[in-house]
Amino acid sequence: MISFDLPRTVDEINPRQWETFAPYFEELEKRPLSPDNLRQWLTDWSDLTRLLFEAASLIYIEKSQDTTDKEREQAFLDLINDVYPQAQVAIQTLKERLLAVDPASDALADMTMVLRNMQNEASLFRQENIPLFTEAAKLENEYDKVTGALKADWNGEEKNLSQLGLFLNDSDRSVREKAWQTIAGLWLSQRETLNDIYGKLLTLRQQIAHNADLPDYRAYAFREKGRFDYTPEDCLTFHEAIETAVVPAVNRILERKKKRLGYDALRPWDWVPEKGSMVDDSGGDPLRPYQGQEALIQHTLNIFNKLDPQLSRYFAIMAEDGLLDLDTRSGKALGGYCSSLPLRNRPFIFMNGVGSHDDVQTMLHEAGHAFHVFETADLPLVWQADPPMEFCEVASMSMELLSAPYLTSQYGGFYTSPQAARARIEHLEGIIAFLPYMAVVDAFQHWVYTHPQQAADAHQCDAMWENLLDRFLPGIDWTGHEDSKKTGWHRKLHIFTTPFYYIEYGMAQVGALQVWRNSLKDPVKALSDYRQALSLGGTRTLPELFASAGAEFRFDTEMLTELVSLIEETTAELEKQTLS
Repeated sequence: MISFDLPRTVDEINPRQWETFAPYFEELEKRPLSPDNLRQWLTDWSDLTRLLFEAASLIYIEKSQDTTDKEREQAFLDLINDVYPQAQVAIQTLKERLLAVDPASDALADMTMVLRNMQNEASLFRQENIPLFTEAAKLENEYDKVTGALKADWNGEEKNLSQLGLFLNDSDRSVREKAWQTIAGLWLSQRETLNDIYGKLLTLRQQIAHNADLPDYRAYAFREKGRFDYTPEDCLTFHEAIETAVVPAVNRILERKKKRLGYDALRPWDWVPEKGSMVDDSGGDPLRPYQGQEALIQHTLNIFNKLDPQLSRYFAIMAEDGLLDLDTRSGKALGGYCSSLPLRNRPFIFMNGVGSHDDVQTMLHEAGHAFHVFETADLPLVWQADPPMEFCEVASMSMELLSAPYLTSQYGGFYTSPQAARARIEHLEGIIAFLPYMAVVDAFQHWVYTHPQQAADAHQCDAMWENLLDRFLPGIDWTGHEDSKKTGWHRKLHIFTTPFYYIEYGMAQVGALQVWRNSLKDPVKALSDYRQALSLGGTRTLPELFASAGAEFRFDTEMLTELVSLIEETTAELEKQTLS
């Protein structure tokens, strides 16, 4: 029996070997439990979880920083092949021990939500699924490798997808078209490879659901993600509300752009929903707010200092500790994320900045996630600091909106006042345009995982994606590019790597818009409520967290209509500022 004296940093261990963690799990499994030592047992388990999760996070971060590095990839494969499978079994054993304890014990008084989550996880656990999770993780990694390696010559320079994406915002339509066609060609060159990866993932995920005695992977995913407060039917209702209240607003935006720009139709290079890129009709030069990571950090720091000095200090800590990797480069995985390093109670932000306004929004978004990590640092147990994902995204999306008034150089931000107004219009209209795209991604996955036999045929996936685009995003003329239209599901990494993780963005956006609405009336209280809600971590239900932030957890036509009206009224006012 070992003494429970954990290493203080990941640097002291070899995280790629299960033997590193096994003795600690064995001690927790064998330690006699009593009312007197139960809280210490929980604390020790929590600390071990922090060590394991931080080690895993660092391996994932390093792998995504360079998808071409064989040693980093091998570390990730060692983690998912050797450590994860045995950790899942050991964690299940500890959950069963805890769930056998009288829940009325004083040591569990602050554990209501944690116990609910653990009961759900324990009942879902099947040992035969462990190797299937491993195989799925390998396929998800393959998607990252394939897409991270895509690059093309651009005027004599090799550029990856993120770098090419910068030209989708060019004011010259011919440049946008060339960039879009280049990107589309890269994706289509991997069409069969991506179809094959997804087909294998679909088979694995269906088997995982059946092993857990559930009818399909949708049912499994809702259980796995702890969706206690809404159902698949609620998601479909949300889709219908978007179709009723939001799609007409998108059409109004598109009609205005066509009229101002003198276009007969908007083409795929004028609106790229998966990139959140919509043609600028202001007549100004493309927004190029910064050059290089240091400038992005400094301007962002200035904005947060104006919004809230404590939030600014959090961000400064990340910069000082080297917890920001913001610029794109060859071989870097696509996308952006904020990862928690729970042993040191610090976040890490990863993104692919190229100097665009979209990067500014990503920076503010991921910083909201980072602030969530900081605000939950005082919660005693690691599981208490794990909020539902729908509310994690409220943290990030609210931060985009709460920071918006401070984008100007007057506050040390990125823009002149007219440029900032343009940027805010782009952001707000992007929110309206995003919701129908979110509905496409979510509805596609509802269909895939409840119709697995049809979805096993990639051509049927293509057809369903096309039908959903026609339903929710009818404003693009795809003539001559039908294959790119049909295979748009390839270009959304969540569909491959984090299945069913997308409705959260839509729900959170509705919550964040309510936080923003409140800030227009009382900015001090709105920010205080926001931070208070973040500090609760995962200790409250999803509706309670929304309420703490000053928002309602509802997604009906009435709510969406109200929020769309607020956006349209605000953008009309901002339009006047672009002329000053």
